[in-house]
Amino acid sequence: MAGLLDPDAGEILFEGARVTPEAGPALRRRMGFGLQSGGLFPHLTAADNVTLLARALRKPRSWRARRVAELAAAVRLAPEVLSRWPLQLSGGQRQRVSLMRALMLEPTVVLLDEPLGALDPVTRGELQQELRRVFRSLGTTVVLVTHDLDEAALLGDRVALMREGVLVQVGPLEELAARPADPWVARFLGGWRGGSER
Repeated sequence: MAGLLDPDAGEILFEGARVTPEAGPALRRRMGFGLQSGGLFPHLTAADNVTLLARALRKPRSWRARRVAELAAAVRLAPEVLSRWPLQLSGGQRQRVSLMRALMLEPTVVLLDEPLGALDPVTRGELQQELRRVFRSLGTTVVLVTHDLDEAALLGDRVALMREGVLVQVGPLEELAARPADPWVARFLGGWRGGSER
């Protein structure tokens, strides 16, 4: 999706343009990225991690300061945390900083790879609710990779199940569970409790 690799078959379109490794660098400037561990640079403060690409692109200092303040409020991160180093942050704070960095340049789409996977269950549950609120309020398209079906149901409007690199079925999770496309989907979703028990 980020144009790092060519697909083996078919094509990926981003706002009508084909995603290729050659087009990737320009497209990636319109995408935000969040990683499982947060992916923060340990030698930069939280604020410097958030603004890294904005500084590289020479965004005005006033714009950067305004955007950081907006995002800190959106993810409910206390302003004093931004002066800390990554090792001084809790897991939840690191993920909030990572999300701020992903959203800093007002991307068209945000790609998140297991962003909450390394967190304890309590922090993970709190951040799932926060992410849902932030995603809804910003109206940004988010593609979230997760193995947690409850997380997918909570955060996703549409779920895409993949098996060995092949897209097997797409739709609301409740619909996939009610009408699985094949026996593998039925087995995969067999243990999911569904919306009424979450």
